[in-house]
Amino acid sequence: MAKDSTSGRMKAVIKASPGPGLELATVDVPILGPGEILIRVAAASICGTDLHIYRWDPWSAEHIRPPLIIGHEVCGEVVEVGRDVTTVKEGDFVSVESHIICGKCVYCRTGRGHICPNTKIIGIDRNGAFAEYLAIPAENAWINPPDMPVEVAVLQENFGNAVHTAFAVDLRAKKVLITGCGPVGLMTILVAKAIGARAVYATDVVPYRLHLALKMGADLVVNADSQDVVEVIREATEGEGVDVLLEMSGAPKAIVQGFTLLKAGGEAALLGLSSGPIPFDMNEFVIFKGIHIYGIIGRRIWETWYQMRGLIRSGLDPSQVITHRFPLEEFEKAFETMASGQSGKIVLYPRGRTE
Repeated sequence: MAKDSTSGRMKAVIKASPGPGLELATVDVPILGPGEILIRVAAASICGTDLHIYRWDPWSAEHIRPPLIIGHEVCGEVVEVGRDVTTVKEGDFVSVESHIICGKCVYCRTGRGHICPNTKIIGIDRNGAFAEYLAIPAENAWINPPDMPVEVAVLQENFGNAVHTAFAVDLRAKKVLITGCGPVGLMTILVAKAIGARAVYATDVVPYRLHLALKMGADLVVNADSQDVVEVIREATEGEGVDVLLEMSGAPKAIVQGFTLLKAGGEAALLGLSSGPIPFDMNEFVIFKGIHIYGIIGRRIWETWYQMRGLIRSGLDPSQVITHRFPLEEFEKAFETMASGQSGKIVLYPRGRTE
């Protein structure tokens, strides 16, 4: 295996100890188990979960055990395979499914591995992708065409959240409300338009992201800080409201607005995570309206990945949501940019850009 130094050391961004912040460190290149592969990381993108870990919020304090290399959205070249690996070979260009499932529980055995209770997540439960090399189980590798652009390959994990959410309901010829225009919300706009939504309305509180939503194809954007979301969208829909709610923000206000606008008999797919319990009128918003609700977590393994492949082959380009790129050493600037809200997707390059 070709390594960058004879010492088998590499650069990595780590959560060295409990508390806010991250550090750039030099650590050992991972040693493979018999069923694992070693990836030379080409690019890794920052997820909202990584920002939670950077800030060290209550969720992070409960789930993260430092020292830990973080990051889980990644692509790269396979440079070594364990002795038992037969499905992946050296030289393959892969993206990574970050959820390592047990394969044995009732959920895994019935095609629902995305809700496996024994899931371990790369960059949370084991060392992750903000590094020069990453070791993963071979079954978590998704082999890409060798000519796929790096900035498409690196987004597939995150893009899968958008695809899973949008494909949970039938969006064809429907009026769709997307609440929250972070990177996943933006990619969901792309998917909704690609699969035939009649109209896509998007809300957020950050003008920068609303501008990006228009670039992604939203028919109407509404600033929830300065406009009356319910009034504006009711007017746009001639008083009807929307057929489908895709909730990506986790913000209590946005959730209430979304369910207020959702028509009787409508459908809602919820991906956004709230910071804690929220007040919600179940009678008014769900039962009396006859609403169908779908909770979305991760990606359906591997159904969503095949759906992504189809969308990308048909011409959908998720890399449109990338607005900033940094070398790994400038991770502090990258996280500050993401925390500002003045960005779309942000990508880190451990070895510099190659395209």
